[in-house]
Amino acid sequence: MSADLMTLSSTSSVIEPARFREALGHYASGITVISSLDEGEPVGFTCQSFYSVSMNPPLVSFSVKTSSFSYPRIRRAGRFAVNILSAEQEAISNLFARQGADKWKDVQWQASPLGNPIIPGSLRWLDCEIDAEHAAGDHLIVIGEVKALNVKETTGSRPLLYFRGQYRDIAEQCAQSFASQNQ
Repeated sequence: MSADLMTLSSTSSVIEPARFREALGHYASGITVISSLDEGEPVGFTCQSFYSVSMNPPLVSFSVKTSSFSYPRIRRAGRFAVNILSAEQEAISNLFARQGADKWKDVQWQASPLGNPIIPGSLRWLDCEIDAEHAAGDHLIVIGEVKALNVKETTGSRPLLYFRGQYRDIAEQCAQSFASQNQ
C-alpha cells in the first residue's frame, strides 16, 4: 500500500488545513464576482465556490467566509448578481479578491434589472434575490433565486478558471498539450 493511501485511511479525524486546501486545489472551478448595491454604493467580491442548485425554481448558491467584509452589505441589500468572468478578466478577479480596497474605483458597471452591478465583459450574469442562508463551519452557504439573466453573447468566449492555485486558460492549455504531443 502506498504512503498516500495509508495517509488517507488513517484513523485520525484531524485534517490539516494546508493538505485540505492542496487537495481541493485539484478541482478546477470557474471564477465569479458576486455584486450588489448597498445604500447606493456598489459592493462585491471574487468567488469561486458558485454552483447551480435547482432548475425549478431556478436557484444558485455560493459560499462566503463568515468574516467577509462585503457579504453583510450584500445580505442587507437582499439581492446580488453573479458575474461569470471571462478569461480576459483576470485583473477584475484579482481586484475583487482584495479586502478593504476601493474595488469599484476604476471598474465600469451597469445596473441589472434588480439594480445590481453588472461588469461588462463577463460571459454571463445572473440577477438574484437571497432565498436562504446556512452556516457551514467558517463559511456561509447562500442560496439565491434567479430573477433575471443575460443570454446575449459577449466579447469574452472562454471562462476564467482556477486550478492548483493558478488561473488557467483552456485554449492555451489545449494548444500547449497539442504542441507537445506533435513534437
